[in-house]
Parts: sequence; structure tokens; C-alpha cells
Amino acid sequence: MKQKPHSKHHEESTKKHIPRLIAWETTRRCPLSCRHCRAEATDKEYADELSTDESFRLLDNIASFSKPIIILTGGEPMSRKDIYEISAYGTALGLRMVMAPCGILMNEDNIQKMIQSGIQRISLSIDGANKETHDAFRQVDGAFESVIKAARLAREAGLEFQVNTTVTKLNYKTLDQILELSMKIGAVSYHPFLLVPTGRGKNMAEFEINPQEYEDVLVWIYEKSLELPIQMKPTCAPHYYRILRQKEKAVGRSVTVETHGLNAMTKGCLGGQGFSFISHRGKVQICGFLEEEAGDIRENNMNFQEIWENSPLFLKMRDFSQYEGKCGQCEYLRVCGGCRARAFSASGNIMGEEPYCVYEPVKKKDLQS
Repeated sequence: MKQKPHSKHHEESTKKHIPRLIAWETTRRCPLSCRHCRAEATDKEYADELSTDESFRLLDNIASFSKPIIILTGGEPMSRKDIYEISAYGTALGLRMVMAPCGILMNEDNIQKMIQSGIQRISLSIDGANKETHDAFRQVDGAFESVIKAARLAREAGLEFQVNTTVTKLNYKTLDQILELSMKIGAVSYHPFLLVPTGRGKNMAEFEINPQEYEDVLVWIYEKSLELPIQMKPTCAPHYYRILRQKEKAVGRSVTVETHGLNAMTKGCLGGQGFSFISHRGKVQICGFLEEEAGDIRENNMNFQEIWENSPLFLKMRDFSQYEGKCGQCEYLRVCGGCRARAFSASGNIMGEEPYCVYEPVKKKDLQS
């Protein structure tokens, strides 16, 4: 990591790619035991988490070359006693700080601490439209009641929140009901997450929706997005951006910044291109679902920029000529990219094709970066 490559592709990559979103697993501790959990988190102390001082140095470095959204996640980030200090520090640096709590620890006092520390939005997960289905998924009795209470507290305090749903066979036929509930409780946006089989999620293989159901869900999201008063954004669902363009083309519309805003500017898999994940021990990854290390914050003297700009793994993610299989031949590669975590889970090949895509490329395009 100390020697910087100076290829033409590397120079172009450094210029074109800056982090827009960084998900930072501030801790792995969590009072829940969700059956899909990437981190396999439990309610215990985890060794070697970044200290408060290391956290500040990390944020200093990130802010020195970029101004991404910092997602304070976990585990349960509220399990960290210094989480509000960390948030306030990032806010003072001009970073947009958001948080992903599970809701069970939220009360009127700490929600005010969130606001005072600069947290601008939180995400709350609802995986079932009622107590029975949500609590069964989260494997904690009362989880549904606590997340509904957390939503009420956030709404009353004026802190905006989004609702995330991990889509599985257990709930994909009830997404309409979960969406309706999300709007009813005051969510500003709804983010369906398509299950990635990592962590405890590996044990949920039987609950994964199949590729055609995956396609159907993404079409449903597209159709709902045309009529809803709140934003919908699928996550871990890169070929949504192919579907968006196909559907718009079918009715004679182009996808531009003027017509589609951020949806026209973003792409499917942003891992290593506009997005990065940092583990509780400072390991840098393209996302939380792919535990291939791009670098180690501590080994690089808390220099995230060095890893972001020079990691061979990140550079590979940005080089479209290295994508293989259907993804490598697809005319939608640049706006989709396929889920690298699913590709790796299915074949052991990070650059392999997305196994949950039903689309067949029309023709091979010039894929030189």
C-alpha cells in the first residue's frame, strides 16, 4: 500500500472517484440477533474497536479530501458511549452524519443527543408489517413495538428517518403493506434491501427470492416510485438501474439529471467507486457484505485516502474491462455493475457475473474504462 501505482487508469480513477457514502461499523455490539445479520452481531463487548482518538483521526483524514455522507452503523451504534462525540466531531468537519440504530435503545433523551451532535437522518428497519412477522425476523420479542416507538420519537423530535426492509421470501409478498406502514409512521423514504447471503444471512438461503422474483420486486419498486409522495431507493439491487432505463425507454423517456435527479447520476453497485465500508476494527472493504480487505486503517496510520486511491481492489472495481461473464458483456454495465458480493458468494470470483440477474445482454459494448 505504500507504493502508489501510476498507470493511466489509476490517475483517471483518482480524478473520477471520490467517496460519496461511507458506512462505518462503529461497533459490532447489538441487543438484537437478527437472522439476516451481516455482522452476526451479539450483545457483548468486541475487542479492537477503533478508539475515540482513532475515530477522530479517521474523520479528519476523510474530510481532508472529500465530504461524503458518513453512516454510523453497527451492530448498534448507540451501544458506543462516545457515539455522540464522534457524530459531533464529524459534523464540525462538514461531514453529513447519519445513523442506523435498531431503535430498541432510543428514548427522548438520546434522540436529542443525536440531533445536538448533528445527526441529520436515521434509518429504522421494518421487516414485517406486524408484530408477529417483524419480531420473528428480528428474533427479539418487542422489536416491532420498539421500532414503531422509535419512529414516533424521531417524528416528534423533528429528526427525519427512512425505513429499510430486507426483502426475503418471508415478506416480499407483503411489501405493499410494509410500504404503507412506513408512510403512515412518517418515513421520508423507503429503502428495500435485497438479501445478500453473508453472515447469518448464509443460513437464510432457503428464504432468498429467486432471480425472477428479484426482477419482479424491482419492477414493483419502479412502478411504485412513479406514484409515491416519498422517495424509494432499492439497495443491494444494482440492476434496478437497468430496469429504470428499460422502462423509461419503453415510454419514450430518457434518464437524465433533469428528469430523474439522483437516480440518473448514481449506479447500481457503488462498492469501491462511490461507496466504502469500514469495519469496527478498521478493515476497509468495498461493502459490508464482501469481506475482502482493501486495506487496514490502522496499518495506514488512519489514512483512508491512501487506501481509497491506491487499493488494488478498489482500482479493480473501477476498471470495467475486468468484469466477467454476462456483466462483462452487458450494455448496462456502467449503470449496474452487478452485486460483487453475490458474485463472490456464488462463484468465489469478485469480478464474476451477478447470479441473480435474468437479463441477457443484447451485444457486447466497448468496455474500456
